[in-house]
Amino acid sequence: MSELPITSAFNDAYIEEMYESFLRDPFSVNESWRQFFQLGRRLAGATSPAVAAAPGESLPATAPATIDTAYLRKVAGAAGLVQAVRQYGHLDVQLDPLGSPPLGAAELKPEFHGITEADLASIPGAALGFDDMPTAADAVARLRELYSSRLGFEFEHIEEEDEREWFRNEIERGGLNREISADEKKAVLRRLTQVDGLERFLGRAYQGYKRFSVEGTDALVPMMDAAVEGAARAGARDVVIGMAHRGRINVLAHVLDKPAATIFEEFEGRHATGDAASDTGDVKYHLGARTRRTVKRGEAGSNGAEEATVNVMLAPNPSHLEFVDPVVEGVARALQRVPGSPGAREAQSALPLLVHGDASFPGEGVVAENLNLSHLAGFSTGGTLHIIANNQVGFTTNPREGRSTYYASDLAKGFEIPIVHVNGDDAEACIVAVRLGLAYREKFGKDFLVDLVGYRRHGHNETDEPAYTQPLLYAAIKQHPSPREVWGQRLVQEGLVTDEEVKALDADVQSEFDRIYAAVKAGTADAPPHLPGNQRGPTGQLGGVDTAVPADDLMELNERLLEWPNDFKPLPKLTRQLERRRAAMGEGGGIDWGHAEALAWASLLQGGKSIRISGQDVERGTFSHRQAVLHDHESGDTFTPLQHIPGATGAFEIYNSPLSETAVLGFEYGYSVAAADTLVQWEAQFGDFANVAQPIIDQFIASDRAKWGQNSGVVLLLPHGYEGQGPEHSSARLERYLQLCAEHNLRVAYPTTPAQYFHILRRQALLTERRPLVLMQPKSLLRLPEAASHLAELANGSFQPVMDDPASAVVPDQVRRLVFCTGKVYYDLAHAERSPQVAIVRVEELYPWPHEAISAVLERYPGVEEVVWAQEEPKNAGAWSFVSPRLRAAVGNTVPIRYVGRPERASPAEGYASAHSEQQAAIVAEVMAMQAVAAR
Repeated sequence: MSELPITSAFNDAYIEEMYESFLRDPFSVNESWRQFFQLGRRLAGATSPAVAAAPGESLPATAPATIDTAYLRKVAGAAGLVQAVRQYGHLDVQLDPLGSPPLGAAELKPEFHGITEADLASIPGAALGFDDMPTAADAVARLRELYSSRLGFEFEHIEEEDEREWFRNEIERGGLNREISADEKKAVLRRLTQVDGLERFLGRAYQGYKRFSVEGTDALVPMMDAAVEGAARAGARDVVIGMAHRGRINVLAHVLDKPAATIFEEFEGRHATGDAASDTGDVKYHLGARTRRTVKRGEAGSNGAEEATVNVMLAPNPSHLEFVDPVVEGVARALQRVPGSPGAREAQSALPLLVHGDASFPGEGVVAENLNLSHLAGFSTGGTLHIIANNQVGFTTNPREGRSTYYASDLAKGFEIPIVHVNGDDAEACIVAVRLGLAYREKFGKDFLVDLVGYRRHGHNETDEPAYTQPLLYAAIKQHPSPREVWGQRLVQEGLVTDEEVKALDADVQSEFDRIYAAVKAGTADAPPHLPGNQRGPTGQLGGVDTAVPADDLMELNERLLEWPNDFKPLPKLTRQLERRRAAMGEGGGIDWGHAEALAWASLLQGGKSIRISGQDVERGTFSHRQAVLHDHESGDTFTPLQHIPGATGAFEIYNSPLSETAVLGFEYGYSVAAADTLVQWEAQFGDFANVAQPIIDQFIASDRAKWGQNSGVVLLLPHGYEGQGPEHSSARLERYLQLCAEHNLRVAYPTTPAQYFHILRRQALLTERRPLVLMQPKSLLRLPEAASHLAELANGSFQPVMDDPASAVVPDQVRRLVFCTGKVYYDLAHAERSPQVAIVRVEELYPWPHEAISAVLERYPGVEEVVWAQEEPKNAGAWSFVSPRLRAAVGNTVPIRYVGRPERASPAEGYASAHSEQQAAIVAEVMAMQAVAAR
């Protein structure tokens, strides 16, 4: 017979049956039943011997002791009520500041469990494990006070029992019960007055301006104060914050110490700019900032003399709301590295703090992608503190129209994240919730979420009329006092301040804002330039850098890459493949793509640069070309040769990522911003997978420097090339990246040899002017013999933006048609028979456009009568639209320029291999047909 939990077993016959089993053999029932019946025997005054039998033994045969099953039924009902209060008590908490009643739950009433309040009073508290409570009624009343009054706890969904028990101890017996001190309460009043005061001042001084005020969730600012201070006391060096636009200006002012004068000047239209004329900046409520905060060590509210300093960063982000989440996680992970110890990480040294919206948290898929990273080895940050700034409305959408769950936070349950719900008018409860979250993170290294239930005093922005769509809600908001007023009255009632002091504090804050505003208007304000994020850096133009590595060094590195422990047994088939890399270093050549990549990484690691790469299946490589992580075919153990390079002072990290593009690319972008000493790469399984991460590419990677002054060196590895495999996975949408190129914001290349790939990777890591690099990567070329490189090509030279035709360069005077192309199509053209009148030139780097190198090639062929751009992508895709005006500028107006490739298409490639082959052959034939030139 299966054993039901005691709290579910209310059938008297079932209890008697279990009790008889207990009498025959106490260990025939589970531990909870044993404890239950032993307690019942004591309560009923049973005379049988105490249970002390060992496992497998039975008690001496005696007459069954009498037991009052009705009484035990009441105890079981009381136990069920206790568990229900712990599990469902949050449904009875008054969370809405505007007064809408809580949902409640039948399980929270004694009657649901077959008992009455009088029954509870007849049961000793010890019967439920509350030795300090006279009766079960006292115990339940205490639990209701803890679980159903000010904070709503959800943690029973967590799988680990030790975590659930930790919460019960903290809530019922731990420091969570300690009220914040009188001085802390007064400090919170001052902070709420500053928060509310700034919003009201901006509303008066700049009527009709958008500011996305925090009003209604004002407690968010003291909560963030508590998070920063608590993290610092726990030893954190950094706190990295991500949030959308609501409340951002207030957070900038009061958490990031952005001067009020600077904020006012931005409202006046005067902005701090960097040293580049192309800096566009961004609106006020997208900007980021940095500051340093100093707090007293020891417990919150203590007066210890020792101080701790923490760096606080608010990451900039656009109105794409939650897309900053993985960026913040990546920044935090990079900041958690231990200085001077490659590969070491201290998770507690940097706290990620994410503020979400109640509509965006369940509504935007990137949130789930980001939460899924939290426990993964390559992406975990030791726990993130999440706060939902819950306005109870999204733009004009009510909760019942915007999510399929009761709470905005319910998505987090699927990732076993504990949740605490708080009323935004109860500032003390809000701060206690944050402190609980920090304690949980410190103990278990996991995420924690606080659902801050408030409201939005104005519309989506201050120019909206919210009563058009939520008339009843906004009628209630109009009558409701602000969080500052609610908190001030509470402190007056507690006797900590007087009503006059509350009013005087507000007047002082407003007077200070008036003074600063007058100085700004008069032009006498002391408002130094306050740049968001990093200082705006160099232009992104390429400088010279030596990427060659001596041949002897490469030979030695190659040997190290082919070594593993004696007892390690890779699959023999793979061993034979890797052994070919030893021969490929000889005169015959044969260095393929994966081989060149490994040598580039190894040389960088030895030179002190760290390497990080992630993506779906990157350890092996989508096309089985990398094999950076070896697997023992007998034990399943792994070995990564790149992590064992002699003399390497850089760290090598490689991680297979989850099936995610948006969150993972956002993470790697954030990591690259904070880790200037690391070559950070993200590889798409196929290039078109990057479509899913388009907001990260458009809003962060392409425009971060122009908008926010951030510098990233992230590398996007995007497999691209037409092999007849259909519309999907042929095109990485090269045209999209080229359309984004301007003002040296990106580097876009399509290398055609492993040596070129070797040099461009090393160049990207060694350049001091950091910019993202978008690399079209090969598929069929990965092992193409004609595409392989020689050791000398790696040991000498550098990356060549343009590669001339090696055959035609010998007899340049014969060339009449000069064909420019990029990427894989070069080999299709090079394999075809051709006249010496045709030269094929590869443009390896498309942006920055290599104008000087193109011009040099043109000068080398004085007899050119026609220039052709050949590509395998459709005319409205690929590089043609980008290249066409630039080629014309280089060629001039005397020589015609012709496009050869597929016509404009809605789909990026043919869906049938036969059609692909016909199209590809037609492109090659047209490029090689010389009669067109002869006819002119």
